[in-house]
Amino acid sequence: MQISVVIPLLNEEQSLPELHRWIKEVMQKHHFSYEIIFVDDGSTDNSWQEIQKLKAENDGVKAIKFHKNYGKSQALHAGFKEAQGEVIITMDADLQDSPEEIPELYELIQQQNFDLVSGWKKVRYDNKITKNLPSKIFNAAARKVSGIQLHDFNCGLKAYKNEVVKNIEVNGEMHRYIPLLAKNAGFSNIVEKVVIHQPRKYGETKFGANRFIHGFLDLITLWFLSKFGKRPMHFFGALGALMFFIGFVATLWIGISKLIKLYHNTPDILITQNPWFFIALTVMILGTLLFIAGFLGEIILRTNKNQERYKISKRIK
Repeated sequence: MQISVVIPLLNEEQSLPELHRWIKEVMQKHHFSYEIIFVDDGSTDNSWQEIQKLKAENDGVKAIKFHKNYGKSQALHAGFKEAQGEVIITMDADLQDSPEEIPELYELIQQQNFDLVSGWKKVRYDNKITKNLPSKIFNAAARKVSGIQLHDFNCGLKAYKNEVVKNIEVNGEMHRYIPLLAKNAGFSNIVEKVVIHQPRKYGETKFGANRFIHGFLDLITLWFLSKFGKRPMHFFGALGALMFFIGFVATLWIGISKLIKLYHNTPDILITQNPWFFIALTVMILGTLLFIAGFLGEIILRTNKNQERYKISKRIK
């Protein structure tokens, strides 16, 4: 099979028939062998009923329905696990991503041997203040931290080699940083392609201020995990040892100073009345705790088991 199209969705019943028809037309026009995998992330409207109708029309349709809303990252994870195509295309279900981009995305992966092609909605039709401006700030920070020069990390329209999606773990809300996850997994041949952005035709946007805040917090988390995720002692242990050493030296100096003054019979306050003694003691305690945190992190890393991340209530094959 040449192409798997993975489409995570939440309450998009109106757009699904049109999206399916559009993808089918593009695939047939270019004679692609394909499958469409809808991942219903706990929709409360009639999205699942619409998907069942589409399955009856097209054997190439597969679908997964979550027991409740788990988030886009979990939906992509489930879709990636199911996908069998040589090239995996992801797109949103709101018709803002154009299926007409699929042939060129496929060519970039297959003919030019890129690992990942990320869409860039250079011309956008979103609200310039509530979405465009925060998106630009977020992407600038993501470029700085990741070292990957993409303008639109969170674009839903992307293409991947099959081996890429099978070797990355998309969890939490890390779907925004799939290019960085791929880079950390050893797939660094990443390119950007300008894609068409269309105005939302049905439903409401899922973007909110909380996603902007969560995006930056996730970026910090991902940066830390990429640097120290496999060796937490290197961060916590080193920082803890440094703080403990500074506190110990400071305490030793306070004690030596007190002994010198006693030897010369110079009046001085008690060590326990010296504020620097408590500062030094606090630094030593913090250093010890950080060292223990690093040690516990190493233990957890070695004993952690994969936990259930979502529950699938229905499936169509």
